Amino acid sequence: MSQISRRRFLFTLSASAAGSVLLKGCLGNPPEPAGSSSSTPQVSPVNLTPETTPEITGIKLGYLPIVESAPLIVGKQKGFFAKYGMTDVEVSKQANWGSARDNVEIGSKAGGIDGGQWQMPMPYLISEGLITKNNVKIPMYVLAQLNTQGNGIAIANKHKGHNIGLDLSLAKNYFIDLHTAGTPFKLAYTFPKANQDFWVRYWLAAGGIDPDLDVSLLVVPAAQTVANMKTGSMDGFSTGDPWPDRIAQDGIGFLAALTADIWPCHPEEYLAIRADWVDQHPKATKALLKGLMEAQQWCDRPENHGELAAILSTANYFNVPASVLQGSFSGNYKLGDNLAPINDPKKATKYWKDEKGSVSYPYKSHDLWFLTESVRWGYLPPETLANAQQLIDKVNREDIWKAAAAEAGIAATDIPTSTSRGIEQFFDGKIFDPQNPQAYLDSLAIKKV
Repeated sequence: MSQISRRRFLFTLSASAAGSVLLKGCLGNPPEPAGSSSSTPQVSPVNLTPETTPEITGIKLGYLPIVESAPLIVGKQKGFFAKYGMTDVEVSKQANWGSARDNVEIGSKAGGIDGGQWQMPMPYLISEGLITKNNVKIPMYVLAQLNTQGNGIAIANKHKGHNIGLDLSLAKNYFIDLHTAGTPFKLAYTFPKANQDFWVRYWLAAGGIDPDLDVSLLVVPAAQTVANMKTGSMDGFSTGDPWPDRIAQDGIGFLAALTADIWPCHPEEYLAIRADWVDQHPKATKALLKGLMEAQQWCDRPENHGELAAILSTANYFNVPASVLQGSFSGNYKLGDNLAPINDPKKATKYWKDEKGSVSYPYKSHDLWFLTESVRWGYLPPETLANAQQLIDKVNREDIWKAAAAEAGIAATDIPTSTSRGIEQFFDGKIFDPQNPQAYLDSLAIKKV
């Protein structure tokens, strides 16, 4: 990254700060309280040694009310964090991603947060000062992946009957006609330059629709999506469950595609914490990760899904009916518009393991895809790829994950031996080889680079 002009970075990502104004609250605006901080741990604490006793017992983690945050909430609510000595973990609901970004800038000592749940590559953009106030660099460490899948693209009912599904080539002329008529399709996501933006862009481009020319892209906080769909202020959106599935269940719209179909077993959201906090509290960081790993394993067990939905559905957390969460955990989705329903556990949200192995481990090859996709859409300059590994090695601390897993007694077969998950394939047949990201870029017909 040192060879990349900071001016070019700021120029190519200036839209990040401008676009996120829609989300951004006042700097340091305290996030909404969430979850009972006095819940009694439900698991027995381990016997701590001087080597494993955390330097501090508390941390403040931000989360958004989507299924990606489940391991953080369960880690707190079920006592998995407390089991390893982190007895004072606070999980704090954030109004939106912009508020989370603002609150991690100031840190918990000033009323913000120390880290928490993030879309990718937000930890990189914050570390490089590309979406922060006054472009101040706030070094972050990516410590774990929270989940895979669990996202959908919901479409308003008025667009039924126009072949809007996974393969958008069948609906390309409809989208183009809307744009030509001066009423472009309005498609929303929750934060610019991050994964939910990338999911809709990939889906559109795979169908021959240019996301920067043929549609209108909007930024809308996840919790506002249902209301916005009802009022007709947007035609579709991409975000985490339960919101897309709720649109379908409530008859407000239909699900056109699951991200589990766009990229099976795709990386979704991550735990990332300020680097200064981690550097000051290495044993507390590992204790937190141990609790997170147990929470992720608990979340994946089918026998726990009823309780998981009940925990998340409460007013303290998501404030939705538990029934709208069940489909995400089981892989049961009602799509609508004559699209066949999905009943496939392989397409469910996973937290610990999926069909390709570890979910929790933060593969560096996935970080590289997010940076490559950022280059694709002009969010980062092309030179980024020449120094991407240097940047990834600085931000992605998979070594801490591995150390925590070993201390927690995780089976060696569940600890990846490579920082790359290897070649990834998307629904349209495109291939991403981490050994040659440029070949992936060259293969894409629609791009800005």
